[in-house]
Amino acid sequence: KRMTTCQKCIRTGDIDNVGITARHGTFFEMLGNFSFGDYFKRQSLEWGLEFMTKWLNMPFEKIWATVYEDDDEAVEIWKELGMPAERIVRLGKDDNFWEIGLGPCGPCSELYFDRGEEYGCDNPDCKPGCDCDRYLEFWNHVFTQFDRDEDGNYGQLENKNIDTGMGLERMACIMQGVDSIFAIDTIRYVLDGVCEISGVEYTGGKSKSDVSIRIITDHVRSVTFMISDGIMPTNEGRGYVLRRLIRRAARHGRLLGIEGKFLVTLAQTVIDGSKDGYPELEEKKDFIFKVINNEEDQFNKTI
Repeated sequence: KRMTTCQKCIRTGDIDNVGITARHGTFFEMLGNFSFGDYFKRQSLEWGLEFMTKWLNMPFEKIWATVYEDDDEAVEIWKELGMPAERIVRLGKDDNFWEIGLGPCGPCSELYFDRGEEYGCDNPDCKPGCDCDRYLEFWNHVFTQFDRDEDGNYGQLENKNIDTGMGLERMACIMQGVDSIFAIDTIRYVLDGVCEISGVEYTGGKSKSDVSIRIITDHVRSVTFMISDGIMPTNEGRGYVLRRLIRRAARHGRLLGIEGKFLVTLAQTVIDGSKDGYPELEEKKDFIFKVINNEEDQFNKTI
């Protein structure tokens, strides 16, 4: 009835933000805890707060919560747990309600870390939900309590469920006290490899070369993990996502002045940094290198 997971995730819906913002990436590790008809909303939020403040030692005054606009129950729970009303933000369905078509669905409460005014924007009412880098979303608690039918009605589920998702890279950002997911130890290791190959210095800013370095760093991580899971480059579906990521990384290598193929060298860096957690990377590295080499060859011919 209870489960915890660590999932490898690829998401490219907001690919244009990768390399631009401090928090976006196409590959990330999603930590989750689940309850199937066991604990529910109060325990999920209470234990979540305990984990954040007592185990990770996050300062409570830096934590904000968003809730679905109609979820008065979640608001009351947060207040009872000591969250000030001004740090509880009600948002609409697009932000704080989880559903995919028909069937089980429900509201959610997302946790944000306030990184400080220096990361904010000019909006005096800036708070979670703003697009600036001040508030970093890191943990979403989904309360699966409804069953949506074909007529759009939301009936109560007999067995209510919990499904949470915490981004490991974003949490590492907070815990390591760095400005960007590209500065956490595991990703910075790959980024340093990009700088070594290109001979371009990374300043952590918004210059074209910094953006290209971050894009290559992110994409080569995605590509290495995707191929290790058996995804092959094609012209449709997830295979096209892989092909697009490889070609995007190769193109940004050219923008940095890198001559010839270089992605396999960086894939080795990804493997070196992640093989302890994912031994299949080391086991399949020859296959990974072959696929990347072939794809980079094809791209160079196209260019």
